[in-house]
Amino acid sequence: MALATTENTTASLGRVEDTRNQHFGPAVALSCRECGARYDLGPSFACIECFGPLEIAYDFGRVTREQIAEGPANIWRYRSLLPVPADVAAKPNMEPGWTRLVNAGNLARELGMRSLHVKDDSGNPTHSFKDRVVAIAVEAARNFGFHTLSCSSTGNLAGAAAAAAARAGLDACVFIPADLEQAKVVMASVYGGRLIGIEGTYDDVNRFCSELIGDELGEKWGFVNVNLRPYYAEGSKTLAYEIAEQLGWRVPDQIVVPVASGSQLTKIDKGFKELIELGLVEDRPYKIFAAQAEGCSPVSTAYKAGHDVIRPVKPDTIAKSLAIGNPADGPYVLDIARRTGGAVEDVTDPEIVDAIRLLARTEGIFAETAGGVTVGVLRKLVAAGRLDPEAETVVLNTGDGLKTLDAVAAEARPTAVIRPSLDAFRAAIA
Repeated sequence: MALATTENTTASLGRVEDTRNQHFGPAVALSCRECGARYDLGPSFACIECFGPLEIAYDFGRVTREQIAEGPANIWRYRSLLPVPADVAAKPNMEPGWTRLVNAGNLARELGMRSLHVKDDSGNPTHSFKDRVVAIAVEAARNFGFHTLSCSSTGNLAGAAAAAAARAGLDACVFIPADLEQAKVVMASVYGGRLIGIEGTYDDVNRFCSELIGDELGEKWGFVNVNLRPYYAEGSKTLAYEIAEQLGWRVPDQIVVPVASGSQLTKIDKGFKELIELGLVEDRPYKIFAAQAEGCSPVSTAYKAGHDVIRPVKPDTIAKSLAIGNPADGPYVLDIARRTGGAVEDVTDPEIVDAIRLLARTEGIFAETAGGVTVGVLRKLVAAGRLDPEAETVVLNTGDGLKTLDAVAAEARPTAVIRPSLDAFRAAIA
């Protein structure tokens, strides 16, 4: 199909000046994931032919491991695989990525596994993987002439967007559920800009933002996970790129990924496939497992029932960063789990807390509740014989436990309180 005009595809989205001559690196078009219709690059997120989601289409050319290795120790080492200009690293940005891949031998022995790694994204600038996706969205916002960065968020994204806007010299106005964890509220507000609490769930917040895009109040605003979503989502591919490079340029046999909207999982799969198509890694099978909290598990429920349609739910879980009751990419998560031979599983809140403590005790990594979900699901899958304990496995920790202290605070107390004397200490540890 010929490229549709950008004016036609974005007329209802607060159209800004023409951007077809701006620089998006190897990106060449927006492509509908459902029908394949292609459109000019612009602030669009839905196909006018079938209302399917749009994603970035590329013409990569030749990309080598050597070219990548010469890049900086952040996501911009992969700029030739992202919708960003060649000089992106020189612009004021948060420089996220290149977080550590921890060889989790202690946890592996605890679970009876041979080879296990934790991709620890708590080391990003605002301590979650959201810095990756926001960095790409900021570049799109600059190219489209937006002056305000915005989002609907379960917490981590609000902080990442506010910080990135401050660094880039943009205004920020971010929206969160009013009952969010206090640590995430503090982190989203400290960077300046406006922080708006909405009475309701994340899905209510997201619906409000969709309305705001069509209003004059939202004109020239870049909503990172709505009208900039095709660009924003590409940031999650860098997790796949880093994991493969850090493993010595190979794709792991198995990976466990937390699911909120489902976008992260779908882009990790896209990243692995791109590396294979470009000949940067060996073409070999891999399995992707999706992890949800039982209190917000619409994708897991559909998977277990053999359904293709996701039935929305009202979230009720301590894993608030995953509390999206109507996940936009849920059906694609089902497709990927089934296609790769993986699965979708969920764990209870007590299992989440226990898994947070397990990861901290064995590997010294304090994960937020989403990390507890992935480790909890990993343990559950291994125990049930559904995940191969002999295969090389990666599990994601997407955020820092300091953001969700309430989850583990109940049992956090000194082992003992003593007088400052050796006799008292001996008595306490006897």
